[in-house]
Amino acid sequence: MTVRAAVLPAIGAPLEITDIELPDPGPGRIRVRLAAAGVCHSDLSLSNGTMRVPVPAVLGHEGAGTVVAVGEGVTQVAPGDAVVLNWAPSCGSCHACSLGEVWLCADALKGVGDVYARTADGTDLHPGLNVAAFAEETVVPVGCALPAPAGIPLTDAALLGCAVLTGYGAVHHSAQVREGETVAVFGVGGVGLAALQAARIAGASRIIAVDVSPAKEELARAAGANDYVVASTDTPREIRALTGKQGVDVAVECVGRAVTIRAAWESTRRGGRTTVVGIGGKEEQVTFNALEIFHWGRTLSGCVYGNTDPARDLPVLAEHVRAGRLDLSSLVTERIALDGIPAAFENMLAGKGGRALVTF
Repeated sequence: MTVRAAVLPAIGAPLEITDIELPDPGPGRIRVRLAAAGVCHSDLSLSNGTMRVPVPAVLGHEGAGTVVAVGEGVTQVAPGDAVVLNWAPSCGSCHACSLGEVWLCADALKGVGDVYARTADGTDLHPGLNVAAFAEETVVPVGCALPAPAGIPLTDAALLGCAVLTGYGAVHHSAQVREGETVAVFGVGGVGLAALQAARIAGASRIIAVDVSPAKEELARAAGANDYVVASTDTPREIRALTGKQGVDVAVECVGRAVTIRAAWESTRRGGRTTVVGIGGKEEQVTFNALEIFHWGRTLSGCVYGNTDPARDLPVLAEHVRAGRLDLSSLVTERIALDGIPAAFENMLAGKGGRALVTF
């Protein structure tokens, strides 16, 4: 079957909107017609080589749609079922899974090496982060599909597959924000906006948003920020001034740059927690001296996929959405067609916030 898709022909090359040939779903696989796909900064990291995947590939890992066909042995879903795509399915048997840390599953990304489709001239294509959501339709292992929550449009539910799970999980699972604590979120993109809402849901007493762009202040305040700081070399000092010279209890870094991680660390109070969500390149080196680590007693931790279990957390997020505590549409700054993805990549490079959402 021929469908339109956004193909990354080589690392560093521009995306090409072109026809690809999808096979019928084989054993254990399903075909999904996409309703929407979010354009995430991780897709940009895949295209520029920060995260390595086999190419050529179809990117896109945040999506939702409807099952249109199933392969042999599939009983979990049926044609007509609405699903949210899960780009990091857990195997359930590796060491991390045995510890309940499914977000660190050793086999979660083994599918990226598969050949799942071909270009019109017969060139093999890989699914960028397992699900290849930048296409009208995709074929995925059934483990990459979770039941879409009832009562939430699929065009909104697509955001649950990455931005919201990551931002919510960073606050609730990684940093474990408690009621009354103060929180700073660095980076007001899709994940950052989700983290701001999550901090509000957690009952944070003061929420500070930080970004390089003054234009994102309205978005940040709508998501729950009490204060907005335009990032500079004085950011840690400004945050301490807003928190009685103490610093915040929790800083959540959603950018992945050494300077931002360092600023988040310095903005955290003595004994506080700094959680790094952003994906940075190997060249982004963060340094600390031994004395400050001892003196400040802070905890610095990484955060993969929000430290979430999508099967467990998706229903929780859906309830927050239905109750009006979590606004998915506010994360979307533009709705685009498939051929608008290259321009959306340029917007991300320019530091424009929120989430571009591809609707099919």
